[in-house]
Amino acid sequence: MTDPKSAPGRNPAPGAPPEHGDPGGPALHATVERRVEWSDTDASGHQHNTAVIRWAEAAEAELLRRHDLAWMWGRAPRVRHEIDYLGRLWHGETVRIRLWAAALGRTSLTYGFEVHGPTGPAARGRVVIAHAAPDAASATPWPESVRTAFARVARPATPDSALEVS
Repeated sequence: MTDPKSAPGRNPAPGAPPEHGDPGGPALHATVERRVEWSDTDASGHQHNTAVIRWAEAAEAELLRRHDLAWMWGRAPRVRHEIDYLGRLWHGETVRIRLWAAALGRTSLTYGFEVHGPTGPAARGRVVIAHAAPDAASATPWPESVRTAFARVARPATPDSALEVS
């Protein structure tokens, strides 16, 4: 018998914002809906692995626009992403993508995300981005405007919450 606590979708991803709002939870999160398009599928007929990360980036774009941080595009390369694929999504289905700021480091930011389809969780993962000023040779500290916007998630990075890039 499966332990209900470990069943996919029973426990939210670490650092996940609550479904119904919690003043103590992460301040920055966004949810978007997308339809699985034919170009999102592969030869097996379900979502291609690259579709999930594109959907997470669509939720990130919504989060950044909502908080007047869209200028970060072009200054925040992805340095790591990992995805657990939990279920299949088929052409024409509607999916809901939740993305949240999970940890803020000196030069990095970790997002967590979940993708839900009609039958429940289909993918869960995290994306680590780094701040890179246009003329810098490597990662640079986040500007104060980003630190202020993400202040509620700022905490020391740990191996499980963020990958600090120096």
